Amino acid sequence: MAWFSKKPRIAVDAEPAAEPQPSRMQGLWAKCESCDEIIYRQELEKNWMVCPHCEHHHAWTARSRLAATLDPDSFEEFDKDLEPLDPLGFTDTKKYKDRLKATRKNLDEKDAFISGVGRIEGHQVSLGCFLFEFMGGSMGSVVGEKVTRVFERAYELKCPALVFSASGGARMQEGIFSLMQMAKTSAAIARFRNGGKPYVSVMLNPTTGGVAASFSWLGDIILAEPHALIGFAGPRVIEQTIRQKLPEGFQRSEFLLEHGMIDAIVHRKELRTKLGQLLGMLG
Repeated sequence: MAWFSKKPRIAVDAEPAAEPQPSRMQGLWAKCESCDEIIYRQELEKNWMVCPHCEHHHAWTARSRLAATLDPDSFEEFDKDLEPLDPLGFTDTKKYKDRLKATRKNLDEKDAFISGVGRIEGHQVSLGCFLFEFMGGSMGSVVGEKVTRVFERAYELKCPALVFSASGGARMQEGIFSLMQMAKTSAAIARFRNGGKPYVSVMLNPTTGGVAASFSWLGDIILAEPHALIGFAGPRVIEQTIRQKLPEGFQRSEFLLEHGMIDAIVHRKELRTKLGQLLGMLG
């Protein structure tokens, strides 16, 4: 008698895979993620991707955010041609290099971070902004290098630093190369602080994982948009780990402000003015 034997196969009438649901933000009309109101997309874009009915802040592209925050024609982009490699030859559901290629083609961006120098109400600032639409804004070796250069450039120019964070954390496809960016960026901030200039961190929805656990929390001033999810692990993971129900709104910016974890919540339309005031006082 054989030690192992194959079980007889059972025929199953498999149902066809469900069609992917269209995004609420596609087409001429958009559905608010908070109040479910139907909004004309052009109206939503004109309103800085803020719902005119409930003020919910929807995802906004990095370049639109920079254009709305900086003085006109003041932004000079740096390190635009830096792009990640595939040092581990990583493959999950598809090869990492193929995933990068497809994302670059779709977004016309090299990676998940834009950096440069600009002015906000006349004040020079070295800044960067995450593209959450690029692989969830994950931080790999190139993103970590560009974040580091934001602080190195600010130190050389003797100006404040500003980072808009929107990320799911470290990029798993780069393994330890990604994780080391947490220490690298934190060390760059430590050196930058020797210059005596402020670092303003703006946390967007979501800011989690290794990005939240490193440079995002190290700001001299930490601002956040309304109802932004901010933390290391997500609430679902925490609940499964501690086997307890978390408080309502746990890890949202309002909860963090109430418990002293951030300095202020600023509406998207008021952020440029607030940043100008802070840079004027501290810069």
